Amino acid sequence: MKTLLKFSFIIVAYFLYGFYINQYEVSTIPRQISTAHSSHYYDYKGVINVHTELSFGSASANFVIASAKLANLDFLMFTDVNIFNKQTTSESYRGNLLVLSSGKYSYLDSRLIYYSLNQETIGSSLGEAQVRLSDLLSQKTGAKKDTLTILSHPFKTGFNWSGEIPSGLDGFELWNQKSLSNRAWIDSKLSVIWSSLIYLFNPKLALLRLYTEPTEEIALLDKLSAQRKIIAFAGTEASARAIPLANYLIRFPSYKRTFEVMTNHVLLKSELTGSFNSDRVKIFNALKNGNFYLSLDLLGDPKGFVATLDDENKSHLMGAQVKLSKNLTLKVKLPSKPRDFFEIIILRNGEVVAKTNSTEANYAVTQPGAYRVQVRVSPMLPLPDAKKWFTWIYTNAFFVGDQYLAH
Repeated sequence: MKTLLKFSFIIVAYFLYGFYINQYEVSTIPRQISTAHSSHYYDYKGVINVHTELSFGSASANFVIASAKLANLDFLMFTDVNIFNKQTTSESYRGNLLVLSSGKYSYLDSRLIYYSLNQETIGSSLGEAQVRLSDLLSQKTGAKKDTLTILSHPFKTGFNWSGEIPSGLDGFELWNQKSLSNRAWIDSKLSVIWSSLIYLFNPKLALLRLYTEPTEEIALLDKLSAQRKIIAFAGTEASARAIPLANYLIRFPSYKRTFEVMTNHVLLKSELTGSFNSDRVKIFNALKNGNFYLSLDLLGDPKGFVATLDDENKSHLMGAQVKLSKNLTLKVKLPSKPRDFFEIIILRNGEVVAKTNSTEANYAVTQPGAYRVQVRVSPMLPLPDAKKWFTWIYTNAFFVGDQYLAH
């Protein structure tokens, strides 16, 4: 009888706590505030590193596309692993969603994402793909204008990149959801179990609690950025198979939930028109050039955020390689004021050079270097958690100085 009473008490307490956290709003931007493009640029969000049932995923391409639409994405890049001679006819507009088809390939102990604007095949076998990738990686930075080569999860256990980062690599995943989840498990298994228990009541809170700062990736980004242009990406690693034995019976976390965690927000000077060929080129060029920022969308929709490097004659987007000149100013603007404590941080070669608690920042750039912006917020999480800092936005860098123009 006592055992039954104890068990009943635990169950009642669990559901009462569930009701308590169900009321918690994760977003740092109030929902009633409608988001809009910034005054000068168009903001489109999308995801890369997405798996279907062709490789490690649990659903068909059509199911994933439907999930992406529900998550209000503007573009989606499929990235199935070691699939060769794949048809590219899946590339198209599906409603308002621009669908792209890339591949993810084993290379040494790591994995590389490859996309060709001209839809050139990587090869008909893993051996051919590795030869092709080796050639791309050996080229000078930015030499190949019509391909995109991204290092996936550089510090994920079992897939670590060893040695120097090759010059032909366009960029790497600063954020990778599966890699961050694995680190959360290593750091605190109890915390991950707790997130699993509360997922039923507040999925966004459960996923947010698993977030850890990508410290190793940030260190790599700052190291490489001081030497040459390098682009940071957010990878979803979406497969909806966090429960291995469930496979196709239970998709967890769902593709939609995964797509809502973190995205890449490209900024364009002209809007997408619905023409597949021209819009595809626009999105590709923005990703290739680094004209985008990374957002932890769980904390709120950042649409309307903008960071530019302005001189007297021109405004430059993130990823730009700019000559140092007089009156060069880095300008940052948030879409609205977060309801939690926040700060805008401006960094040069990884060192903090300015901080502000205002929704706008202007910083005079007087030295060469790689300048990037980080926006952090500190919400009060429900018990047993407390206040915690989260990075909401990472921008790609502005590369200032002759050393970048030489590449």
